[in-house]
Amino acid sequence: MKAYAVGINHVALEVGNIEEALKFYGDFLNFEVHKKNEMQAFIYFGDQFINFVKNDNRQPDQKRHFGIAVDNKDLARKTLESMGVKLLEGSFLDFLDPWGNRVEITTYSNIQYTKADHVLQGMGLGHLQKTEQALAELNAKGLGFQRNNDNNG
Repeated sequence: MKAYAVGINHVALEVGNIEEALKFYGDFLNFEVHKKNEMQAFIYFGDQFINFVKNDNRQPDQKRHFGIAVDNKDLARKTLESMGVKLLEGSFLDFLDPWGNRVEITTYSNIQYTKADHVLQGMGLGHLQKTEQALAELNAKGLGFQRNNDNNG
């Protein structure tokens, strides 16, 4: 018997400076800072979080990356461009943060990853809806996700 993977609770990112990381990510994302000191910080997106950990010897990612689902990918792109962030070549919205962490920005509505309705409501994002393709992918896996027509999730 094995344990079932339920989801990813958090990702730990190595950064050179905690305050600079909070500023960089805070310039294009809304999040809540829970705990922080000079060695680490915890930023929450509803029920999940990123743990920034200070590491002065960080090497840039090559293929390794993590994805952040946002409500408005076009807005994220425009904001990143206005910040002078160099977007990576390819069909995805990928970039390296100042410490070499490769980040992919994706649109919540278009992917299978799903937050519970009450979590979305608590985040002020209860209006978000999955696309028909994302719903079909979820249903094909037997997850039985249904579009909420009352606009509450």
